[in-house]
Amino acid sequence: MDKTANARRPRRNQTLAEKMLWTLVRNRRLGGFKFLRQVAIDRYFADFVCEAAKVIVELDGPTHDGREVHDSRRTEILELFGYSVVRFRNERVLADPGGTADDILAVLRSERV
Repeated sequence: MDKTANARRPRRNQTLAEKMLWTLVRNRRLGGFKFLRQVAIDRYFADFVCEAAKVIVELDGPTHDGREVHDSRRTEILELFGYSVVRFRNERVLADPGGTADDILAVLRSERV
């Protein structure tokens, strides 16, 4: 199976937090920044990517519990490709979507060249 097909599967099976965040960032709704979702970078698929600011937004749900070392290594690899990685727990996105969007926008603006 190719990378495109592998990326489409998670797009169809998004978590509630991913759906909520996608609603906030799609179609340049967040400060005019364009986001893509489930982008293949090296051997990983980044949840949400803003190429203009080189920012990746990762959402961590229950499957990430106990995988902090793996996630840390993944972040290091993605940073080698020039990205800044920002992580949010699913619960944070669901409880405070506006605050999460504000935090992401602050990172985007600080990374913009």
